[in-house]
Amino acid sequence: METEPKENTDLLGINKNNVLNIGTDTSMKRHEDLQGPPDGGFRAYLIVLGSFLTNGLLFGVINSYSVIYSVLQHRLENENVPNSESKASLVGALTMGTTFFLSPLSGLLTAFLGLRATALLGGSIATAGLLLSSFVVNEVNALYFTYGLMYGLGASLAYTPSLAILGHYFKKYLGLVNGIVTIGSSVFTVIMPPLLEYIIKYHGLEWMFRVLSFFTVGIMLCGLLFKPTPLMIIQKPSHKHDNVKSLLKTIVTVQIWKNNKYRLWALSMPVALFGYFVPYVHIKKFIEETFTDVNDNLPLQCLAITSGLGRLTFGFLADKRGINRILLQQISFYVIGALTIILPFVKSFSLLVAISLGMGLFDGAFIALIGPIAFELCGATHAAQAIGCMLGLAAPPLSVGPPIAGYIRSITKSYKIPFVLAGISPLVGATVMFSVHYQRRNSSRPESNANGHTYSPPVDNVLGLDARVFDEYQNTLLLYHAGNNCTKGSLSNTFLLLF
Repeated sequence: METEPKENTDLLGINKNNVLNIGTDTSMKRHEDLQGPPDGGFRAYLIVLGSFLTNGLLFGVINSYSVIYSVLQHRLENENVPNSESKASLVGALTMGTTFFLSPLSGLLTAFLGLRATALLGGSIATAGLLLSSFVVNEVNALYFTYGLMYGLGASLAYTPSLAILGHYFKKYLGLVNGIVTIGSSVFTVIMPPLLEYIIKYHGLEWMFRVLSFFTVGIMLCGLLFKPTPLMIIQKPSHKHDNVKSLLKTIVTVQIWKNNKYRLWALSMPVALFGYFVPYVHIKKFIEETFTDVNDNLPLQCLAITSGLGRLTFGFLADKRGINRILLQQISFYVIGALTIILPFVKSFSLLVAISLGMGLFDGAFIALIGPIAFELCGATHAAQAIGCMLGLAAPPLSVGPPIAGYIRSITKSYKIPFVLAGISPLVGATVMFSVHYQRRNSSRPESNANGHTYSPPVDNVLGLDARVFDEYQNTLLLYHAGNNCTKGSLSNTFLLLF
């Protein structure tokens, strides 16, 4: 079957018409056509580059918000605005929260627009949000909308496709590729703080937002690359539905919530992430209050550097057989939580840098494992919605964590209680995650391989194919059973998506 790639492809549905009609002919297509994701090639590497830059441009800005926070907080304080710490931190927290909270929407939009169009839309909204922010820098309430909500919406629409597209091109090295892609945010987090400070110092906050909007145009260019492989052709949901309810049932995958392992994992993440963004927002202010004559940006840059190393290392480990990815993520949360609790009691700047290096390493582990865990628990078909729903659940605690920390700081005049509370939440979330290990995988769902690409249980060789070739078929074809009562008679005419 010769099929051209379609732009409206994503991981949220199955094209029942996209089948291999081999029932009338025992001759098979070339072996390389049945391999599934190519795990390499020029276009696959371009996808990695585009996803890398998308992650870098988005989270390089978000993670460097502490630079913007310091300027906004000082301005509000000079204007005698009450709770200046809380209000200034809310701007950045809204951005992170909106990015994650609207991830389910991003997943649903890919069902209609495709991964590429959704990423393009996200890049354009993010660019517009930053450009508008440059005209309202003195109005914190306006920044809540332009930077907090608009940029967050754009980031969300661009971010989820940048992860979901990887499953179209990689299977064997999916964990490693996720690690490489998510290093982008670490690289840009190292570069962004001094760059933002330079622009603010010599050109003001207004031009800083305008320069960032120019950079963000690159996200739209990267989105053009997110064109799925021909082997992953998936049909858009039909527009012929009797009512809204039937349409929603077509595009919203409730099957992932019937998976006990996924449900417990997704519900434990908001608990663990309540204090996750607190150090990113407040560490620069904490350093200014605690130390003198030091490089304020160095701990954040160190955190970003080792975060990149952690993403690459743990992404590589995630591809190894026998590795429990969820356990690795639990370990990362325990370490991050413990180091966050220690942070406000540190009196040595060198020790603070060392703690930042450790936090970054395991922060990278947490980030790099999100995609592989979602693929493992829910399979490639539902990975986009699995990632989007989990991030959506994590959004509210991510949003309220930094403002609450700022409010407590304004009352206690110290960062000890805010950082301790921020460190407790990852410890609790990691402990809750132990429940995932005691759940059996749903028997109605096909088992998955080491990288989360689902396969059907063995079927009879009803086509009379050569035994060796038939074995290869079983190892490379995804048989979609949900909602399709496949029988042995129908299998001769229906082999669904290749992975």
